[in-house]
Amino acid sequence: MVTTRLRIRFSKEGDLKLISHRDLVRTFERMFRRAELPLTRSQGFHPRARMTFPSALSLGIAGCNEVLEFQLTGEFSSEQVQTRLAAAAPDGLEINTVEILAEGTRKARVESATYQVPVPADRQPALASAISRLRSQASHIIDRGRGKNKLDLIADLQELRLAGDALFFTLRVKSEGAIRASEVLAALDAEDLLDEGFPVTRADVHLASVETAP
Repeated sequence: MVTTRLRIRFSKEGDLKLISHRDLVRTFERMFRRAELPLTRSQGFHPRARMTFPSALSLGIAGCNEVLEFQLTGEFSSEQVQTRLAAAAPDGLEINTVEILAEGTRKARVESATYQVPVPADRQPALASAISRLRSQASHIIDRGRGKNKLDLIADLQELRLAGDALFFTLRVKSEGAIRASEVLAALDAEDLLDEGFPVTRADVHLASVETAP
């Protein structure tokens, strides 16, 4: 049986940022059906579509360059897939790129993710000072409470800067104990920006560079 493995980059914005990851999976399954793109399925009593999201997006956060890998039954070009998915996509979901994966390519592994938050002009001087203070710290421990591991924000923070009217920061992605965007804002005494209507957006997802099996 001929199959095609692909990776797409997509954005999820607007009202779609308010749907759960499970609902996002269902949305894509409907898109594939409408686009007449046959997903391959696992074997067994409860077969599932072969779709993989390397890093699920948290509820309420928009994503500008998310990742989805999947496998189709049959042979398709990247142009065919992009055109069909784009036509079947709901408002707020856009297909950025489509890439056919070579045989032997490993599943995508996310190393880090970059977030951005708009910052009003009157808050920028105080935030710039808070960034300098946080950068100067050898560690910044986050304690989530009883029975949970303490996390070091500084160890997982790869980038932190104020550029133009937005705060940008890049966090290392881990399967367990990943730092949350809200915890970065709290460390900067800026968590109230969320309550004031300045949303967090995941601007990019960075994949590990070595992806081909030996």
